[in-house]
Amino acid sequence: MIYPVVVFGHPVLRKVANDITSDYDELSDVIANMFETMYRADGVGLAAPQIGKSIRLFIIDADPLKDDFPELAGFKKVFINAEIIEREGKEVSMSEGCLSLPSINEDVKRPSKIKMRYLDEKFIPHEVEYSGFAARVIQHEYDHIEGKLFIDYLNPLRKRLLKGKLNNISKGKVNLGYRIKIAQ
Repeated sequence: MIYPVVVFGHPVLRKVANDITSDYDELSDVIANMFETMYRADGVGLAAPQIGKSIRLFIIDADPLKDDFPELAGFKKVFINAEIIEREGKEVSMSEGCLSLPSINEDVKRPSKIKMRYLDEKFIPHEVEYSGFAARVIQHEYDHIEGKLFIDYLNPLRKRLLKGKLNNISKGKVNLGYRIKIAQ
């Protein structure tokens, strides 16, 4: 099942998401549907708040980026109850986009290395260091479960310049190849 993607203006995107347990109702279906939704929208990551679920779950399949970032070949993961425990390295500025902020791409500075704890889809715990573009994608998706969006990192002037686009997005005035859900 393909979920509608929740867009800017919906309150679920601004909530800190809740941890889940292995008995979360139909978790494997939710994960499978999230991958299907992400692929339909041509994304490389999707967090549960983006489908209206305030839970600490996000998925990534960065394999489509392997031509530009060879280290991402086969990088397909599920992150449950993730926690970034260390951020280090040089802050690198790169353009980011988001399915919940369609048609907006902005340069965002992020640390080049992170260390995190998370559970995979089988609830096996992991503590892993990531660097480069993998660290960037993870931080972007992690922000969603913390109630943050990449535009929060922009300076006030840049945010003001985006106000018209953001208002249109919040009203559903965007033409996309995927279904969206706006705040009611």
